Amino acid sequence: MTERGSAAPLPDDVLDLVCVGFGPANIALAVAFDELWPTSRVLFLEREAGPCWQPGMLLSGSDIQNNPARDLVTPRNPRSRYSFVNYLHENGRLFKHLNVPAHHPLRKEFAKYVQWVAEEVPADVRYGQEVTSVGSVDGGDRRLVAVRTADGRVVHARGAVIAPGRTPNVPAAFAGLDPRKVFHTNHYLPGIADLDASYAGTIAVVGGSQSAIEVVLDLMDRFPAARVTNVMSGYGYRLKDTSPFSEEVYFPEFVTYYYGASPDGKQLLREQLRPTNYSSADRDVIDALYLRLYEDDLDGVDRIALRTNRVIEHVAELDGRVQMATVERVTGARELIPADRVVLATGFRDLGGGERAESLPPLLADLLPVLSVDPEAGLRVGLDYRVATDDPHAPPIFLNGLCESSHGLGDAGSFSLLALRAKAILQSARRALTAEAATGHGDLLPASTH
Repeated sequence: MTERGSAAPLPDDVLDLVCVGFGPANIALAVAFDELWPTSRVLFLEREAGPCWQPGMLLSGSDIQNNPARDLVTPRNPRSRYSFVNYLHENGRLFKHLNVPAHHPLRKEFAKYVQWVAEEVPADVRYGQEVTSVGSVDGGDRRLVAVRTADGRVVHARGAVIAPGRTPNVPAAFAGLDPRKVFHTNHYLPGIADLDASYAGTIAVVGGSQSAIEVVLDLMDRFPAARVTNVMSGYGYRLKDTSPFSEEVYFPEFVTYYYGASPDGKQLLREQLRPTNYSSADRDVIDALYLRLYEDDLDGVDRIALRTNRVIEHVAELDGRVQMATVERVTGARELIPADRVVLATGFRDLGGGERAESLPPLLADLLPVLSVDPEAGLRVGLDYRVATDDPHAPPIFLNGLCESSHGLGDAGSFSLLALRAKAILQSARRALTAEAATGHGDLLPASTH
């Protein structure tokens, strides 16, 4: 065996990094590689057939809920050609956009921006490649990442970045039900694609978040004859906390502050700041729904039912319908709520313990024997987003966009810190792989010319 410190060069088919997923998080990373480390050998594997962002929730009138300068690159490099402003300029839409009487860009337009960057950045991307596992193999005198895809292919690299998106939170009561009848908001548009405008069935929406109210409004417009039942655990829709003081959770300084907090401190911060992103909605959609309900009442129309303060105890399929057994949290009254379809606006799972969490991303299950996992907090992740391992020779693996429980709300589904997180991951990966090369565990990586 070759001694450590005098390793033979890596084969040409071994990459520097293999990156799972090519959504906004890893697209931002691809831009960072192009601008900061263009000589790196990086491959992106994406299960979708082409570049897209939230195709199941591109609803008419919905916006991105954040300043468009918090795009894929601007917080890291305001001079980049991959900015949202430059996208508008290059596509002849800048002045039209500047004239739009809206606080934030439409989600449809930001989706087009994300797709444009994905197509413009010179990244090596293989679409239609569903990754089934991430493991490691003996590469002689070093451990390599081995990423396996559904078609049986295996890609080897010196490190990996995992960004498959967060796992949808499907409450236990709905597990195992017919996915054609019960589906998460991630699959909202495909889930109703077979219904025509005359549909007159009952659709239930479970949840009290921004996405829940957007779906309710969309259903009212799309299916005028349908009945919509909105089931939520709270008393009613709550306004999102948009105070500029609270919004500082999306500052890079907050990431450091939150990461360094004790478990009790993190819990306190989560309780204080939850309304900035969860179980709440913007005023424009809340007002729009309330006005619709008021007008329906004025017209004597009864097509929207709000079932608030409800706990769903049991769910079953009966006679082709979904039956939800609920309890009113204050009065204790029981009610059986039937629906032909159910849309789950129930959010996503975090890393950690508890009902709404998972200890690690499912793709990393094969690496569990060498990963450092805390029973309460889940997978340990460094401030640089590198996964902690119990094996000093394990290849560097990073999580991109999955670390809200360890890094705070800025690591949630927001675009706010994508660009800076990409830079942190790139710099850490470069240090790790360059250090490996310097000790003879790989080829020396050339310095960036940027």
